Amino acid sequence: MPVFTTTDGISLSYRVWPGASGLPLVLLHHGFIADGESNWVSPGVVAALTAAGRRVAAVDARGHGRSDKPHDPASYGEARMAQDVRTLIDLLQEPTYDLVGYSMGAIVSLLTAVADTRVRRLVVGGVGAAVVELGGVDTRVIGEPALRQALRADDPADVTDPAAAGFRAFVDAVEGDRIALAAQAAAAHDRPIPLETIKAPTLVLAGRDDPLAVRPHVLAEAIPDATLRLVPGDHMRAVGAPAFRDELVGFLGGV
Repeated sequence: MPVFTTTDGISLSYRVWPGASGLPLVLLHHGFIADGESNWVSPGVVAALTAAGRRVAAVDARGHGRSDKPHDPASYGEARMAQDVRTLIDLLQEPTYDLVGYSMGAIVSLLTAVADTRVRRLVVGGVGAAVVELGGVDTRVIGEPALRQALRADDPADVTDPAAAGFRAFVDAVEGDRIALAAQAAAAHDRPIPLETIKAPTLVLAGRDDPLAVRPHVLAEAIPDATLRLVPGDHMRAVGAPAFRDELVGFLGGV
């Protein structure tokens, strides 16, 4: 897989799938702990987009997948990841692009759309009112101290918080770097995002049973040109639902 170097010297892995000419690239940004393969390839999202004729790229964020995994929290945060997105788009020389993010990647995508007028259409999934109320992912479901403790524990049996235990199990299943992920958890975005400045038409996609995306209408109402669609599933399953793919492709368009 190709790699590129960020503005602060970190090497990030990405992948590009060809498609028909004449349509903008679709860039996919995964959620916390996941990577491009688990978040977008395995659930069939990449296949659905390429079947519609779209060129697609997926990046492994810093600390995730095949990308570098520094252990310093100063190297993390969704704002840094948004800069990484713009760096990759510069490298690929894309005049415009469609941007899709899920969970952590949704925060990255919103921050990117605020700063980058090249974003033609925006899709954010797996988030809801917390973006407006907290400035990031919903830490009311699982607090940052509990998550960091779960990621740093030598023995997963020592993790007593049920929500944190679920995240720890996910990390262990994908053999993630727990210290790098704890660094991202410590640096997660928690400041107001000027959602009212987003110019791109936006689709908010949320699973009906997703505890991390409650009251998604609050988010949709905060973005000037946003549409809300609900799909079956919770935080882990919604992205794999056929309705998620259908809504995504329908909104972004194809050949």
